[in-house]
Amino acid sequence: MTDLADPAPTGVIEEHRFPCPVCGSDLGYAPGTSELACRHCGHREAIAALDDPSATREIDFESARRGEVPVSQIEETRVAGCPSCGAQVEFAPGTHAMRCPYCDTSVVADTGTHRHIKPRALLPFEIDEAQAKQALTRWLGSLWFAPNGLRDYARKGRRMNGIYVPFWTFDAATTTDYRGQRGDTYYVTRTVMKDGKPKQVSEPRIRWRRVRGRVARFFDDVLVLGSRALPKAHTDALAPWDLDALTPYRPEYVAGFMAEGYRVELDEAFGEAREVMDRVIEADIRSDIGGDRQRIDARETQVSQVTFKHVLLPVWTAAYRYRGQSYAFVVNARSGKVRGERPYSKWKIAFAVLVALIVAAVVGVFGYLGQ
Repeated sequence: MTDLADPAPTGVIEEHRFPCPVCGSDLGYAPGTSELACRHCGHREAIAALDDPSATREIDFESARRGEVPVSQIEETRVAGCPSCGAQVEFAPGTHAMRCPYCDTSVVADTGTHRHIKPRALLPFEIDEAQAKQALTRWLGSLWFAPNGLRDYARKGRRMNGIYVPFWTFDAATTTDYRGQRGDTYYVTRTVMKDGKPKQVSEPRIRWRRVRGRVARFFDDVLVLGSRALPKAHTDALAPWDLDALTPYRPEYVAGFMAEGYRVELDEAFGEAREVMDRVIEADIRSDIGGDRQRIDARETQVSQVTFKHVLLPVWTAAYRYRGQSYAFVVNARSGKVRGERPYSKWKIAFAVLVALIVAAVVGVFGYLGQ
C-alpha cells in the first residue's frame, strides 16, 4: 500500500457547508449548471470559476510511491463504512444515519476517517434526479422476465442517491521492442478427384517470416475504478465518460451529494492500468507486424513519465430489495446510461416456456396433418 504523505496526519477533518444567505438552509449543487441552489427558498449562487491551469495537473507517480505527495494534496474526511458492501461513504455535516446508496443497508455514522489523496478534478452532475428516474424507468421497463415488483419499484418513484464515485486516471509514455512472426497467405493449386473426375482447387497456405520492431504510444487518462462497492462490470458499462470536460475539484460541486472514498490503492490501480495499456500495445504490435496473421514471440515495454489524478465521476444509484436480496442500479449522471443487477421471475420464465412448448406442439400437429 502506498504511503500517502511523509508527515504524520494532521487530524484536521475537511468538511464544507454552504448555508443559504436567505433562509439558512444548506445550498446544493444544481446539476447541469454552475450554480448552488437552495431547495427550500430557491435562492441561487454562482460557483466562482477557478482560473488556475495547474488545478488539474497530474501528480508524479514515482514520487507518490515514495510517499512524497505534497501535504496540500492530502485530506482527511469523516466516513462511514457500509457493513454489507464495504463502501466508504462520506457523510454530509450533521448527518448521523442513512442508507447505503449502493446496497440499501442501514449505515450509522461513526468517528471513522479516510485519509487520502485529494481529488484533482471531477465531472459535475449533468442530469438531475428526475431525469435519472426517467432513464431508470425506461431501462426497467425494457427487461424481459422481470418480476412485477421491480416495475412497481420504478412507478413508486423512490428517491435515488447522487454520489461521486472515485476513479484514478493515469498518463504514461511507452516504448515496446518486440520479436515475432508475420504470416502472409498464398495459394497452391491441387488436383483432387470429385465424382470420379479430376478437379483443380486452390488451397490457402501461410508463409511465415521472422520480424522485429518497436512501437511507441502515449496513454492519456487511462481510467481505473477506485471503488470496491460497485461491480466493475456496471461502471465499465457506463463508459464512455467525457473526460475532456473534467473540471478542477471544487467542494461546491459536491454540495448536496455524497462522495465515496477510494478503496483501491494507487499501486493496485496502476496495475490495472498497465493491463489496459498492454492490451492496446499488443494491438499496436500486431498492426505494426502487418500481414494476414501475426505471432508475438517476445516483447519488452519501457514505461516512463507516469502521472496520475484522483478524480470523481457522478452517478445516480438506486437499490432494490427482492426476496431478501439487494439489487443495485447505477445511472451515468452525464449521459443517462443505465446498468444494474436484476432478478428474474421464475413464474414468467415458466409461463414463457409453457407457451413455447404449446406453440411447438401446435405447429407439429398442423405439420403432421398437412402431410
